[in-house]
Amino acid sequence: MRRLLFWILKAVLLFLAVSIGMVIVYRFVPPPITWTQIGDIVGGHGATKRWMSIDRIDPNMTRAAIAAEDARFCAHHGFDLTAIEQAYARNQKGGRIRGGSTISQQTAKNVFLFQGGGYVRKALEAYFTVLIENIWGKRRIMEVYLNVAETGIGTYGVNAGAMRYFKHDASRLSPREAAQIAAVLPLPKKRAGIDPRGFTRRYGNAITSRIGTVRGDGLDDCVR
Repeated sequence: MRRLLFWILKAVLLFLAVSIGMVIVYRFVPPPITWTQIGDIVGGHGATKRWMSIDRIDPNMTRAAIAAEDARFCAHHGFDLTAIEQAYARNQKGGRIRGGSTISQQTAKNVFLFQGGGYVRKALEAYFTVLIENIWGKRRIMEVYLNVAETGIGTYGVNAGAMRYFKHDASRLSPREAAQIAAVLPLPKKRAGIDPRGFTRRYGNAITSRIGTVRGDGLDDCVR
């Protein structure tokens, strides 16, 4: 029993050392590849990505992401309890299941973990969220998120998405263009970034109208 406990402790300490080391490295270095990108490569879709510094990404894109995904991004410490409670209340009523994940949680999942549910994955997501909030900070979290989030089948990051949909990079995006990319983020394999229709079009319109609010209310102050 002592030997078993020794090996369990050793495994836990190794995991902590490796995970914290990776987070520290990615504080300065772009993540080279993610499990989701590997899945697309294995599935034959490839993985197109074009890293761009947050200093060069048009502020409209950052504001669109906050408006669409996490309005309290600058206020919380990785977990938005209000959003989680609201999502739980909606899900109790039935219909399409909605989550309350923050941009920090989505970044932790996208960079270090795999897609899908399960309590183990959610626990690891929470662990990595705490690490990146404390080691990276908000600006780096947003920078990595905008560069690893899937923006179309086999397309990763808003810069690659802008090139795919609008034929120019993400350094110049109109509010409408930024909103169209943000509208794709929740379901990038099913939603169209060009000539969107139905819900995706209405959602994009709503995000466009919120971009000014994000700027006016200072909801993006932590990443400026």
